[in-house]
Amino acid sequence: MPAVFTRMIAALRSDMVSGLLLIGAALVAMIWANSSLAGSYEALRTFAFGPAGLHLRLTVQEWAADGLLTVFFFIVGNELKQELVHGELRDPRRAMLPIVAALGGVAVPAAVFLAVNAGSGGEAARGWGIPMATDIAFALAVLAIVGRRLPTPLRTFLLTLATVDDVCAVIVIAVGYTADLNLAALVMAAAGLAGWAWLQYGRDRAAAGLRSRVTGRLLQGPFAVLIWVLVHGSGVHATVAGVAMGLLMRTRARDGETTSPSHRAEEALRPVSSGLVLPVFALMSAGISLSGAGGFWSSTITWGVLAGLIGGKLIGVFGASWLVARFTSAHLNPQLSWIDIAGLGVLASIGFTISLLFAELSYTSQAHLTQAKGAILLASAVACVLGAVVLGLRNRNRE
Repeated sequence: MPAVFTRMIAALRSDMVSGLLLIGAALVAMIWANSSLAGSYEALRTFAFGPAGLHLRLTVQEWAADGLLTVFFFIVGNELKQELVHGELRDPRRAMLPIVAALGGVAVPAAVFLAVNAGSGGEAARGWGIPMATDIAFALAVLAIVGRRLPTPLRTFLLTLATVDDVCAVIVIAVGYTADLNLAALVMAAAGLAGWAWLQYGRDRAAAGLRSRVTGRLLQGPFAVLIWVLVHGSGVHATVAGVAMGLLMRTRARDGETTSPSHRAEEALRPVSSGLVLPVFALMSAGISLSGAGGFWSSTITWGVLAGLIGGKLIGVFGASWLVARFTSAHLNPQLSWIDIAGLGVLASIGFTISLLFAELSYTSQAHLTQAKGAILLASAVACVLGAVVLGLRNRNRE
């Protein structure tokens, strides 16, 4: 491979490069969607293709959010598995803290949104799920850019927190927002995941003259596609398939292997995620037209999203972390301080992917939908700036 491609691939494994590409693509999308060329952007984003018989005739935006983004969530689940087996999260007392923080970061923002919209009529209160989820990709990108000298456990804390609260949000979508949940497809997806686990952990055997680990590698691609199709067809957000498969990866090398399947997958897929998956997703999802957002500042939906994301997330994440550390055996990593957790609580306010999905599922009124989406973008931008300031100051103090 030419040296220039080797250097490019190495750069794409960096969270900072990935973050810059992601943020750049989001900015291009916003400018494009609010320019005189907005029609071409909308035509591209809503262009549909795929087999209709398998419920896979999706728009380009849906393919990016439900299909491509699954690769990123696989990497997240795979990295989390490595931390659970070999890293920071092996200690249950430390693993408990980000998990409880995530639960606080789910419950408090939803309660804040409902409180703000308690007296509102119609469908306004249906958006209570909007401020629940953290956008992992954007949050990790900001952390990578401003926190190069911050301790590694901080990234692990954010990764765990964001993964858990996104899974909680997806469960809420499946239970509270999905009217046509396909249990048969869900059961078959679970069976597919069991087969995926067997491919990772089953004993080596001879099969058709080939070692089973060789045939296993050949089967993993088709298995992954099958599991994704089944999860998508079940009505559950398809990115859950990526998280589940990542968490089932084998992280230890066997005799005859130089690296584990987990490490090989990380090496192969991270550049693809950074250079293709995340930029395309941001380009197709961030282009929100702000025209027609009448009554934006007087809307309880706007203030419910802003208060839930910016205030509720910080209170939920920090408060839950402090309480569990104060009254249980769980404890904060010695390399971290409570101001670091406050900074992560601010970064957790970046709600993009699943927050936008909640908005789409919650509102049929175009005015309500535009208000919700505008508030998500504003809250996420504020969270990016505030999180960068807090963690940036911590970063400077560590120099």
